Amino acid sequence: NFSGDGTMASTNQLDHTVINVKFDMDTAAPLFEALGFTLTPRGFHSTGSMNHLMMFGTDYLELIGLPEGADHQRPDVAEASLGINGIVFKSANVDAPYAHMQTVGVDGDPPKAFSRPVDMPGGAQDAKFRTVTSRGDAFPGGRVYFCEHATPELVWQPQFQSHANEVTHMPEFVIVSEDAPAEAERFAKLLDTYIQDNGDSLTVPIDGCDLTVMAPAAYQDRYGEFASPMNGRQGIFGAIVFGSNELGSLNERLEDAPAGVEAETDIIRTVVRIPGFDAVLEFIVG
Repeated sequence: NFSGDGTMASTNQLDHTVINVKFDMDTAAPLFEALGFTLTPRGFHSTGSMNHLMMFGTDYLELIGLPEGADHQRPDVAEASLGINGIVFKSANVDAPYAHMQTVGVDGDPPKAFSRPVDMPGGAQDAKFRTVTSRGDAFPGGRVYFCEHATPELVWQPQFQSHANEVTHMPEFVIVSEDAPAEAERFAKLLDTYIQDNGDSLTVPIDGCDLTVMAPAAYQDRYGEFASPMNGRQGIFGAIVFGSNELGSLNERLEDAPAGVEAETDIIRTVVRIPGFDAVLEFIVG
């Protein structure tokens, strides 16, 4: 992601996306299992938050939450909206994107280190991370940050990388903005990439994933009744798009959709909305 001298390289790669479930992880986790995802065991960060992951080839989806009434150091989770609230890019050394964020004027706090124990055959080991997040008001849709994995082998474990719904990766992330050109420009500067104008949307491409930035009207056209409401916000993270080998397994599960899940199914594109967590998930073949 970054060249040897610490400067920004020409491509970036998606590391993970985040859905904030706040204090309701016990409801959220079974819903995602019902959609055919394999969830990792619940993890507990040294910062007080907790998570479940859905691991794919090189990226993953994270459900992040907080234990009810317990101490934590995560106001970024506690004070954020429910739903898709994070997009995270890979970094070999988060000092480099931090320097780049300072250059383009979106820097927040300096890099932070944290960990969480992971049960392994030989006993628990600490998965270790360093992250650096953009300034809170730089991207209205949610948290935008870079993650450096010191122990990727503890995160990408093969037994968690296959899913009954046949999802293999996340090829697209949908961002909705009242000023889509300005939002696309901010992402392009952050990621040192370009913008492609598609007429009804703008694409900021990174390695293996497109960030699609669109105005609320175009977003409404794409998702119809499944679209998340803007609720007066300048921007939202509107949908996560999952690439799958086939949609039959998922669609079969959705024939008797669990309570709390709404869906519109097709053999090449299925859209799922989880109203309780204000999350739009789109599944495509490919």
